[in-house]
Amino acid sequence: MSDLGSEELEEEGENDLGEYEGERNEAGERHGHGKARLPNGDIYEGNYEHGKRHGQGIYKFKNGARYIGEYVRNKKHGQGTFIYPDGSRYEGEWADDLRHGHGVYYYVNNDTYTGEWFAHQRHGQGTYFYAETGSKYVGAWVNGQQEGAAELIHLNHRYQGKFLNKNPVGPGKYVFDIGCEQHGEYRLTDVERGEEEEEEETLITVIPKWKATKITELALWTPTLPQEQPTADRPGQEEAPGAEGGGEMVEEVQPLTDVSEGELESTRPGEEEGDASREDREEFQYDSLDQGNASFEEEEGRQSELLE
Repeated sequence: MSDLGSEELEEEGENDLGEYEGERNEAGERHGHGKARLPNGDIYEGNYEHGKRHGQGIYKFKNGARYIGEYVRNKKHGQGTFIYPDGSRYEGEWADDLRHGHGVYYYVNNDTYTGEWFAHQRHGQGTYFYAETGSKYVGAWVNGQQEGAAELIHLNHRYQGKFLNKNPVGPGKYVFDIGCEQHGEYRLTDVERGEEEEEEETLITVIPKWKATKITELALWTPTLPQEQPTADRPGQEEAPGAEGGGEMVEEVQPLTDVSEGELESTRPGEEEGDASREDREEFQYDSLDQGNASFEEEEGRQSELLE
């Protein structure tokens, strides 16, 4: 894969001189600006210093790949852009011929990674955007893998927690745009066992499963109109306790423990998750509606009896 790096696209060494047109120093070394056609068919045009690529330059590989950026003693070092044969590209910092520092990788499927790199791998804080679904992973990376505290953001909800080897693990929560949070944890579970052949070892597939514990609702703040102050013409009328500086109501959130037995399948990055949590919220909302409808029908019956 192209994101494994450019190590498979080795540039010609300093001893593979090939044909050269350009400036030289008194010792006859390539020094200054020049253009070289190397024996393997690659072409380099840019700056040299004492016979080595040094400074700004463009290296074109015979397979269609090319690097445009800075060199230090024949190695990609500094700011540069590498365009791979499949059309993907990396724009960012390099060190000792490796992607290192901050950079952006544009993949063939229009996915992007923006963040930190270490020794050619995604490492540190970074954001991976999934073009197909519009989802994105924002958080920690270790040796090219999603690992550590992070947030997986989807179109109408997000998951906040920790990840290990691309999978969510441990405590976390789903935050829904409608103002609802579902708390729980992901537990690793052996879900599939089987033998492909008698000679082979038993294959065990371990995936995380979501265990919901409670759902909480976010209290919505509603602005209130200022109350009229009592006039001086009405002596003896005392101000109601708590009227001053009050008026803002805080809604107490009660957890719903009836969803503690529900389990949701693990969701991989870029896939829709939270279907079970959505059903739980809908059931809670439907129960509230049923209770309201029953109260309304009872009141309507009492009114009919009075009229009769």
